[in-house]
Amino acid sequence: MICGVDEAGRGPVLGPLVVAGVKIKSEDELIKNRVKDSKKLSPKRRNILEKIIKSIAIDYEILVISASDIDDMRRVMTLNEIEVNAFRKVIKKLKAEICYVDSADVNDERFKQDILSGLNIKPEIISKHKADDIYPIVSAASILAKTRRDEEVIKIEQKLRKKLNIPLGSGYPADVVTQRFLKKWVDKFGNLPPHTRKSWKTAKNLINKKNLKSLDDY
Repeated sequence: MICGVDEAGRGPVLGPLVVAGVKIKSEDELIKNRVKDSKKLSPKRRNILEKIIKSIAIDYEILVISASDIDDMRRVMTLNEIEVNAFRKVIKKLKAEICYVDSADVNDERFKQDILSGLNIKPEIISKHKADDIYPIVSAASILAKTRRDEEVIKIEQKLRKKLNIPLGSGYPADVVTQRFLKKWVDKFGNLPPHTRKSWKTAKNLINKKNLKSLDDY
């Protein structure tokens, strides 16, 4: 049995980090269905493949880590350590003999050893940069992670638009739609919206600017 593990939403200032794992006997069906890295697929194709992957998989696991949980954990650990812990949880659940993981660390061997150090089971772990582009099983995990994160962002947008009726965007700091949403929210309400990663530099800068403006007005 093999499994692949990947994440979606490492960098966004809004919304959760999602880690997914897929367990199968063979990659043959994934290859047959032309499964590839989620970033290289349209949303429509990802949604189609999500259903196929879930039907092919012997098992799968999806872990959603909220923005507030990320902020809490970042008080005592790095983002890489948060990912290591999440990857461990998924690998423990799936219990495959060989696990392919997309390394979040610049040192892929260190990422592998960090995962293994906290496991009471000892699978063979293949840790690679761009594993989601190399191994179909990791591509499958990337698709489940990405589609789930997209679903979570849609839910967040639906809730927040009841108070501020403009698009939320992708949640990434470089997204001008997300930048506009955050700025408008802070300008209107004086604080950051729910589901914002307050420990992110983008979020801190917005609040600092708001506080400076308030002092200037005073």
